[in-house]
Amino acid sequence: MNSTPKASMSKSIPESWRKAFDLAQKAHAEGKTVVTTNGCFDLLHKGHVSYLREAKKQGDFLFVGINADASVRAIKGPSRPINSESDRAYVIEALEMVDAVCVFEEETPENLLRALKPNVHVKGADWKGKNIPEESIVKEWGGRVHYAGFVDGYSSTKIIAASKKS
Repeated sequence: MNSTPKASMSKSIPESWRKAFDLAQKAHAEGKTVVTTNGCFDLLHKGHVSYLREAKKQGDFLFVGINADASVRAIKGPSRPINSESDRAYVIEALEMVDAVCVFEEETPENLLRALKPNVHVKGADWKGKNIPEESIVKEWGGRVHYAGFVDGYSSTKIIAASKKS
């Protein structure tokens, strides 16, 4: 498996990804398993925590890609996110199972995956059977996608909708 990021990649990554990139390079060099996942993680809830715990069980280091505010708006609409990208990143990085967080500008984490070269990329079970770009990317270096289960009844969108009814 060609899992060690190339040195030339080091110069092109955003400085805000430096901690994750350096940790991923070290993990790969030591034969450790690098796991990534991504999402908006707008209003942190039980479903998110359960999902991240399952993601961490897939390997040694868990890196979480957080959609930047502009990409959340593009995906979820103009009223989102509720919390800023810096607040969302701070909360996610504070979780014990998360080793590092990277905020990415695009709607998909393709550039982040190419930088970190995860052995495993975790997606929610709702993506299973769909043609996701992450799958072909992680397979380029022998990685795989793991589809994590959901805790029924938990969703940031549902929480926001319920709060508007109050």
